[in-house]
Amino acid sequence: MDFVNRIALVTGAATGIGEQVARRLYAGGAAVALVGHDGQALERLRLELDREGGRALAVEADVRDETAMHDAVQRTVDAFGALHLAVNNAGLTGPHDTPLEALTLDDWNTVIGTDLTGMFLSLKAELPAIVAAGGGAIVNLSSANGIVGVAGIAAYTTAKHGVLGLTRAVALEYADKHVRVNAIGPGYVATPRMLEMPREALDAIADAHPMKRLATREEIAELAAFLLSDRASFCTGGFYAADGGYTAQ
Repeated sequence: MDFVNRIALVTGAATGIGEQVARRLYAGGAAVALVGHDGQALERLRLELDREGGRALAVEADVRDETAMHDAVQRTVDAFGALHLAVNNAGLTGPHDTPLEALTLDDWNTVIGTDLTGMFLSLKAELPAIVAAGGGAIVNLSSANGIVGVAGIAAYTTAKHGVLGLTRAVALEYADKHVRVNAIGPGYVATPRMLEMPREALDAIADAHPMKRLATREEIAELAAFLLSDRASFCTGGFYAADGGYTAQ
């Protein structure tokens, strides 16, 4: 999976899955635009990856802001000359264990605005640049919750179902423009934030997966890298679960 001479943009790149995806693409030779709302964390990652700034760019931007995302893509093209690959990972879960009647409109709007509308705005900015570069590939982060329901996180579950629909629609619209678009559905992943949970809670979450463990960030990043690579050249409009059997139950 060689990404030499390829330009990638990753949203939510400051931490979690997004950070690991950015590291994987950079290690594979890509120039990577690190996009997110935490500018300081993005700059720390940029310096760690590429202190000279030749193949990494930190761009502070809110995916919910159409102008900011347009500018993030433009800065990427200005810095590296093109855009070939994108991973739309930025998202949040919102309140947990909250029945629908207790979910506030602000909570709903925050989750949907980030996880679904933010992805729409990211795609809207990325797609013209990728087409202009002659084509490429996009991976959108859905979730195991994108194909099953989970009580207590209605906004997140709704948004991740929406990501799958958005992915399929865009894949069809751009199939003849040499742009492949796929979605990944991770189960629960051992991100730094997840690992802050009490041990008993982590054990219970791990036990919900038939493989009896959480995914590593590296496992999700490897799947993203495969789907972005030429090895997946006939894959578009797909949903690829990486959930330890969670959705097979």
